[in-house]
Amino acid sequence: MIKYNPKSWASLIFDVYSRYVFKSLLPLILFMGVFSTAYVAIVVDLAQLHYESTIQFHSIIGVMLGLFLVFRINTAYDRWWEGRKLWGKLVNDTRYLAIKINNILPVDRTADREFFIDMIANIPFATKEHLRDSILVSELSLPDETLRNNVISSTHRPNKLADALFERTNQLYKDQIIDGYQLYILDKELKGFVDMIGGCERIKTTPIPFSFSMFIKKFLFIYSLTLPVSFAWQFGYWTTPIVILTFYFLVSVELISEEIEDPFGEDINDLPLDEICFKIKKNIEEIMLKN
Repeated sequence: MIKYNPKSWASLIFDVYSRYVFKSLLPLILFMGVFSTAYVAIVVDLAQLHYESTIQFHSIIGVMLGLFLVFRINTAYDRWWEGRKLWGKLVNDTRYLAIKINNILPVDRTADREFFIDMIANIPFATKEHLRDSILVSELSLPDETLRNNVISSTHRPNKLADALFERTNQLYKDQIIDGYQLYILDKELKGFVDMIGGCERIKTTPIPFSFSMFIKKFLFIYSLTLPVSFAWQFGYWTTPIVILTFYFLVSVELISEEIEDPFGEDINDLPLDEICFKIKKNIEEIMLKN
């Protein structure tokens, strides 16, 4: 995720991300430039087919297109922001569970305390890799070989880790280390982990409906492709830079929306999941190792 100063206009206007967007759209921009120039050359210079300007038509259609783009980027941002709220909840749940465990478990239960330090921190790391369709396990701290093999062989590692956490918590209850009320208050955060993972999976596996995505791309392309018809006789070869600039800004909005609607990847505008995971791990260690 890009960190920036929202009050620095110069850095935002000339930021490298603008060049990244331009580079991504370069083939389409070149096509629109060649098409616009060819249209002016053939229709205006060679054929001299004079006709009335259609700028008013494109102005009306442009209002409709603007509404579609506003809806598109708002929908994408809602998905991005919901993902951020879910990860914010995970930060709070891991901290609160660590605080509860730290105060409930006797100080002499060293093995249990170390288990919870490692396993609570494993949840965000496993969730991050699960959402990225990755099989990376080097960031996980697994206390024994049996658990490590079970987690590696699992098709849903966050679930396996949540199951191990609850199993250990329930065993503490059976061994009468914690009572029924303490088990009950710990269950809220353990359940919260599963709810958070499910919420993130819902965002990841439910893309924008195909018909909407397809229609807006067609709308953008046809609108941009017909712009030279409106501007050719009035602006001549200035039509080419006008069309290119208009196309660049319109399609950039769609490109950005595509990027942020799945906020769990590694694009520069995605959520800083690696940073959040290491922050959670540090917080847990500070809470449970303070004694």
